Amino acid sequence: MRVLQLDVDNISYKMVKPEASIYDSIERQEEHIKNALVLFMTIEKDDTLESAKKMFNDSLKFAEKQKVDGIVLYPFAHLSSNLEDLDKAAALYNHIKAYAKENKHNLNIISAPFGWNKQLSINIKGHPLAEQSRWYSNNNLNVQDKQKEKKEKRVDLSIVKKSDWSGLGENDHRTIAERMDLFSFQEISPGMVYWHNNGIIIYQELIAFIRKLIRKNGYIEISTPALANIALWHVSGHIDHYKEDMFILGEDNDIGIKPMNCPSTIMIYKSRRWSYRDLPLRMADFDKLYRNEISGALTGLFRVREITQDDAHIFTDEQHLESEIMNLLKLTKYLYGIFGLEYYANLSTMPDSHLGEKETWDAATSYLKSALEKNGIKYNIKDKDGAFYGPKIDIHLKDSMKREWQCGTIQLDYQLPVRFNLSYTGEDGREHTPIIIHRVLYGSLERFIGILTEHFKGKFPTWIAPIQASVISISAQSNDYAQIIYNKMIENDIRAQLDISDKTLEYKIRDAKINEVPYTIVIGQKERDGETISIRDRTGKQLHGVKINAFIEDIKKEVELKPSIAEIVEKRNVKNI
Repeated sequence: MRVLQLDVDNISYKMVKPEASIYDSIERQEEHIKNALVLFMTIEKDDTLESAKKMFNDSLKFAEKQKVDGIVLYPFAHLSSNLEDLDKAAALYNHIKAYAKENKHNLNIISAPFGWNKQLSINIKGHPLAEQSRWYSNNNLNVQDKQKEKKEKRVDLSIVKKSDWSGLGENDHRTIAERMDLFSFQEISPGMVYWHNNGIIIYQELIAFIRKLIRKNGYIEISTPALANIALWHVSGHIDHYKEDMFILGEDNDIGIKPMNCPSTIMIYKSRRWSYRDLPLRMADFDKLYRNEISGALTGLFRVREITQDDAHIFTDEQHLESEIMNLLKLTKYLYGIFGLEYYANLSTMPDSHLGEKETWDAATSYLKSALEKNGIKYNIKDKDGAFYGPKIDIHLKDSMKREWQCGTIQLDYQLPVRFNLSYTGEDGREHTPIIIHRVLYGSLERFIGILTEHFKGKFPTWIAPIQASVISISAQSNDYAQIIYNKMIENDIRAQLDISDKTLEYKIRDAKINEVPYTIVIGQKERDGETISIRDRTGKQLHGVKINAFIEDIKKEVELKPSIAEIVEKRNVKNI
């Protein structure tokens, strides 16, 4: 039995129509549940009630620890291809529902109907354990143990084809990516992104931007190995919470591929002695991370197995704690403002099951609350929803469709410094324990690019647009001048493409439009004779008789200042270049 367990703020689903020959009768057409643990479950061949009971009991313990109000049982066939026969699956699901209701303790049990096509909306909480995948077999083997029994499987590269994304909406990021040649997924690397040239430009520009931004804010950059002895994950505690989501290697299963950066970053901190004069110490990291997500849970760029975070860990003393949080919130405000993304924050407080003293938690929470209020950021209190090591701020943003995504997070950690025996020499000459602030702003670069792709519908701001200008000639007589204009743009670091083919002008303009190029430069005999260019932007606005140097200066300012498309068009109208 494969299970995807999600700790959610809310889940809503509406019945569309029965999609199987066996399906439950329904009393309600739709459900909306808040603060619940959702169990997406796939019933596989030869699953038994015993393995299902263990699954539910494990989830029940987690649900009680997280103080959720209820558990949602949700049959979800897409996590596996080894499905049980329909009648047997329906019967086992009924047994699971009965067992859950008999052993629910004080929780509500909600069961989604079996055999129905449902319209689903879900908002997942932002804490590190909010998303967990598990595999329960008859003899209760976990994912790693079961995988050892699998025989080597070879992939015939001759039949590996481009992912079939037909049927997706025109504004889905996968549809846009195929049209604009941004990325693809391949069967030989499930859940990992193959970045094409156009897509890697967006990826690299986002990293370059935030790398420059954080350097100005006193960060240093590090990189650590992808592999580490499993002992590292035992000390950090991740082996207790993330083993099923980790890739474990070695004959003795003693090597782990890192699913997150914090333990490795801590090893760099431990490599030398530090003084209070060195703090706050801000270490940034853009390494790849690997998480063994269930294949059925993989969804485009939103959920992948290989991810990149704009990760950072700040080692600080108590004196600088609030100012560091203030600076992080200012960075967040600036960063999301660049993209015109609406966002809000959740402040998560001490859970019942926690490490450390209440007084420490109260002080830490007050730092976060004060920083939010001083920055004028709206926030909700998520009572008892903090991490076991400290309170946190989770940043939720809204895209153009008003969907919410948890991206940024700021977490105060008083526990890993103790577990790893970290210290610095204080002004008093004594050894003190630092506090770690875990933070990401973009979050997962892959997910953030997916959000931006749908938010802008492929019409990326000029500074991250894969192609910033398309230079096209009207006829063969203007090809040489078009080449000169193109060369000048390349010399000035403008990402341009040149089309001097014998295709029609309408075709060339259409091609630039399909690729959502911000500016199309049309070169004809008139432009050649006058040593000017004609500009057509994505709004359809056209300008004629523009000097190339003026346009280059203007587009370079646009890239530097990162205004919206509307602002730059208005500016150009006022200037009347």
